[in-house]
Amino acid sequence: MRTAARVCRDGFRAGVWWFNSILGGQDYQRYIEHLRRRHPDRAVPTEREYWRQRHAEADRNPANRCC
Repeated sequence: MRTAARVCRDGFRAGVWWFNSILGGQDYQRYIEHLRRRHPDRAVPTEREYWRQRHAEADRNPANRCC
């Protein structure tokens, strides 16, 4: 019984991780890591500022989306 519960739990976690990846849930954290590694002198935006900039860029350059 414990094995079945563990398999279900692991499957659920994998599904959450996958869905989060599709929606870009880790993008901000990866961006912060990039800034700190490659541009340590640049100010780190808040998460809200990051998403605003990202959506504004997508609106300026709509070539990479389907609609």
